[in-house]
Amino acid sequence: MLQIGPYMLPNRVALAPMAGVTDLPFRRLCAQMGAGLVVAEMISSNASLRDSRKTLLRSRHDDEIQPRLVQIAGSDPAAMAAAAVYNVAQGAQIIDINMGCPAKKVCRRAAGSALLADESLVADILNAVVQAVDVPVTLKIRTGSSPGARNGVSIAGIAQDAGIAALAVHGRTRACAFRGAAEYDTIAAIVAATTIPVFANGDIDSPASAARVIAQTNAAGVMIGRAAQGRPWLCGQIAAHLATGVTPPEPTLEEQLAIMQSHVTALHEFYGDFMGLRIARKHVSWYLQHSTDYLPRRRAFNSLESAAAQLHYLRQMTGEHLQQNYPQKEIAA
Repeated sequence: MLQIGPYMLPNRVALAPMAGVTDLPFRRLCAQMGAGLVVAEMISSNASLRDSRKTLLRSRHDDEIQPRLVQIAGSDPAAMAAAAVYNVAQGAQIIDINMGCPAKKVCRRAAGSALLADESLVADILNAVVQAVDVPVTLKIRTGSSPGARNGVSIAGIAQDAGIAALAVHGRTRACAFRGAAEYDTIAAIVAATTIPVFANGDIDSPASAARVIAQTNAAGVMIGRAAQGRPWLCGQIAAHLATGVTPPEPTLEEQLAIMQSHVTALHEFYGDFMGLRIARKHVSWYLQHSTDYLPRRRAFNSLESAAAQLHYLRQMTGEHLQQNYPQKEIAA
């Protein structure tokens, strides 16, 4: 099994932190469906933002799977250490440091994956955070700044020396963003050069691809990002496959509709009707992205202007499906 500090994880599959995606309702859902570790959305180390609505929502962990893992981002060692201390006091059981985000607005502040170009600063940040808190500290990185400057192995060595408890590595550089295919040779080299657990990340979208990446890299686990959008059951499928070699079937359409309705209800409750219905739009779009009537369904759902109307629409979808497949039943939409 995979262990981070004192925490023994139930399996080898983690849900990646994704800003605007891995909020508390989605983390709860993925954990319920088999993710072994879920990571909260990135929180800025800027102390002036701690009371903002966005940060307060991202900092909630009620009824969440343990260990509660909070990711922080920034470029000042003292501010990052202070952010770690603050979030531990708020209930974080593991602190994750973001050095993997390629977003321009993050990198412009010399944070995220922009830090990989400055190994001295990386060391200062990691040492400051590890020494500031008594909980495990983990790190998420990319393979380097650009294809010509893949220094992931060097960064991993700095991380291990600083006392980082686990490492997640996305198989692209900062310059690559999400373009092209992820490469796993650098991840394999990082695994070979370190003794801490390493999660391989990037382009893992099925149990079979997860098994291939594990075989190629010898990573301790995998971290699933964009492929889990609209598929909260994917982490659980992958975990079962890695443990047994058998892949559980996809939820039936009826089950997927029930999951979607439950998820949208949780979003309304978490964010309130106004913000919740807007966030529900992107999640429902991901759920429906492979359906034959995706575009008309998406347009219809996105035109709805109340939480009640969204839930009514999803109930109607369920009713239509059941009438088509079980025409003898009377379905109340």
